[in-house]
Amino acid sequence: MPKAPADVRLARLLDIVPWIAAHDGPKVEEVCRRFDISEQELLSELNLLFLCGLYPFTPDVLIDVDVADGRVWVSMADYFRRPLRLSPQEGMALASAASALLDVPGADRDGALARALAKLETVLGVGADDGLDVELGHAPAGVLEELRHAAASRRRVRIDYYSFGRDGHSTRVVHPWRVFNAAGNWYVQGWCESVEGERIFRADRITASEPMQDTFEPPPALGEVDAAVYHPRPEDEVVVLDLDPPAHWIAEQYPNVDVTQLPGGTLRVTLGVAGRAWLERLLLRGGPNVRVVEGTGEVAPAAAKRVLARYRR
Repeated sequence: MPKAPADVRLARLLDIVPWIAAHDGPKVEEVCRRFDISEQELLSELNLLFLCGLYPFTPDVLIDVDVADGRVWVSMADYFRRPLRLSPQEGMALASAASALLDVPGADRDGALARALAKLETVLGVGADDGLDVELGHAPAGVLEELRHAAASRRRVRIDYYSFGRDGHSTRVVHPWRVFNAAGNWYVQGWCESVEGERIFRADRITASEPMQDTFEPPPALGEVDAAVYHPRPEDEVVVLDLDPPAHWIAEQYPNVDVTQLPGGTLRVTLGVAGRAWLERLLLRGGPNVRVVEGTGEVAPAAAKRVLARYRR
């Protein structure tokens, strides 16, 4: 049986270790049953802990595992007994993530996470008058909740959608596989009947939704959501842009095929483009710090000429 991907194994190990440590020598078969793994997989994962520690890798900073008589013990290193000290930047990042989670529909505003966030904000010196506010991309009232319910009940949904890349509106029937958040925005991943293919829609660009009575069967395995969200399709045009330092954010923010460092601090980035309207907006945002070098189709030269004409006016 092939091993699970490294990220899945790491997440599982991060769950297993504190659970074993908290239960003081549980039976191996109990651990395997709880985490749905075989004894061989469990021992293989725990063997990795012998390699975990901090410099200078003395016994007090290493995790110890003991398996005997069908039981397993995990002794945490002294390092883990000391309170974790976060830098101000790490504290604010943690507070931002917690605040974003509390903004998820259905979150308990008075639960353990809210109480922990209140304590963290006190330590950070964030008071009620200057509280931390994290806003995720908003969908029209009720739309996000309808989409989440449709995904849970496997019902098809008719949506009115604005395509940012093509600057146009359309009505589509989609099978919402799941609703998720990435990079501060809500997204719907599913099957679009209009294009007969998988698509990801920004929820705040869905202007209306209408749940239907028909149901659908989701794919057997959805896999993990890619944080990049957007991936160029084979039919998308590929463009090459030169970015001066003030526009380097384009290479960092958008998925690309290649980035090359040129003399003078310029970056040459190759990326896929979904439509002319999207590229025009990108060129306007970048201003004179972005130059179109070449493109595989008509989108790049047309967008560059149109934006340049606006500057000349």
